[in-house]
Amino acid sequence: MLNVISILIGIVALLLAIPATIPLLGWANWFVLPIAVIGAGIGALSRSNGGRNFCLIVFAIAVVRLSLGGGIF
Repeated sequence: MLNVISILIGIVALLLAIPATIPLLGWANWFVLPIAVIGAGIGALSRSNGGRNFCLIVFAIAVVRLSLGGGIF
C-alpha cells in the first residue's frame, strides 16, 4: 500500500515538474523537490522499491533542471 501511495506522490511531482521545464518556470522545481523527497521516504517504508525509485528519478530530473537554470530560471 505504501508503494502505491509513493507512486501516486511521484506522479503528482512529475506532473508539477513537466511544466517547470519551460524556460522562466524553473523556480517551480523548488516545489517539486520536497514532494519527491516525501514520496521517496514513503516508498522507502514499503517492501517494494518501485515507488521510491520513481520518486528519486523525479527528484533527479528536478535537480538537473534547477542546476541548468542556475536555481531560479
